Amino acid sequence: MDLLDPVLQSYPWGSRTHLADITGEKSPTAKPWAELWFGAHPLASATVLGQALDAVIAADPVAALGARAASESEKLPFLLKLLAADEPLSLQAHPTLAEAQEGFARENALEIPPTAHFRNYRDDNHKPELIVALTQFDALAGFRPVERTKQMFEDFAVPELDHYLGLLDSVDDESSLRALFTTWLTLPQDVLDGLVGAVAQACEDYSGEDEEFRLVADTTCELARKYPGDPGVLGSMLLNRLRLAPGEAIFLGAGQLHAYLGGMGVEIMANSDNVLRGGLTSKHVDVVELLRVLCFVPLDSPVLHARKDSSGWEHFDTPAREFSLAKTRIEAGGSVEITRDSATIVLVTDGDAVVEQGGRELAIACGHAAWIPAEQAEHVLIRPADVAEGLDGAERGTEVFVASVPQ
Repeated sequence: MDLLDPVLQSYPWGSRTHLADITGEKSPTAKPWAELWFGAHPLASATVLGQALDAVIAADPVAALGARAASESEKLPFLLKLLAADEPLSLQAHPTLAEAQEGFARENALEIPPTAHFRNYRDDNHKPELIVALTQFDALAGFRPVERTKQMFEDFAVPELDHYLGLLDSVDDESSLRALFTTWLTLPQDVLDGLVGAVAQACEDYSGEDEEFRLVADTTCELARKYPGDPGVLGSMLLNRLRLAPGEAIFLGAGQLHAYLGGMGVEIMANSDNVLRGGLTSKHVDVVELLRVLCFVPLDSPVLHARKDSSGWEHFDTPAREFSLAKTRIEAGGSVEITRDSATIVLVTDGDAVVEQGGRELAIACGHAAWIPAEQAEHVLIRPADVAEGLDGAERGTEVFVASVPQ
């Protein structure tokens, strides 16, 4: 086991304070820090003792991943991140595994470079994802049930929308949402300019008492100011508007439209960087491809609450085969033991920790992580750091996340 040095991704929507503060770096940063990648993605692999993690795994997949995981793929199946947003991310969705494989092969056949800005598929994998809030975390996630959306637009009272809202009266919610969303994303620009402006003004004037509708109104105004005339402003209003408290989570499967708006969280996903965008971004937007992969079935309850076991671990249960994620808080003087049969990453998100295994000890500062290969993942002890070790975990305990392959 060794410290895992992440890859820093700087995107315009990133925060100049969140990731610097949690990792103990100088804050604010000169450029926005958006994500720290603790994984082995081929385009941005973290390192262990100066060596790329994907190369470490390739040298001995069974020792690194475990026999079970290595038999399915000789690659780390998940990607763990710290994500911090000060501005909204693009309106986006991710493909199914079959769609990703087909799209990746298609773009390879067209000889589009893997890093080209107009490429949709950067790998051949799907991207189910889970994010757990570390701070208040705001997001748009999954289509809202149609009846609730009708009520919202009735409260907002935007006459310019009346022509379109009849599309919500199709035979079922899925057909209704597909018809309206597709129409809005393909409107001529001159029509969009007027429609987005009218909607933004109505949202600015909204004085209703419904908490979600107020959040939608505020968000729509913010997005319209940043992206005037963007169809994603209209499309965003069809999504569930969420405000997570620390510890709450969102799980999103293939085709679920979403946009993270602000806050910091621990994110884990299948090892992929495939994104189909529909607006609210200066990056490549491919409306046709996005509409091909979108799931228009409403998502009634996008928030995922952890299952707490008798030992205090909080497990974020999802249907994903590629990853499992759990967290716990260890008070001063305490410790926990974990045993896994696959590659494991221990990420510290509060205080500092020490990991012990096989007679070795490894100190992990807040915002940092340890790589534990499968051959060393049994009987791993985690405890807060002692004052004598120069870390501050002893005074306030420590919070850790443990990522691995489902057992």
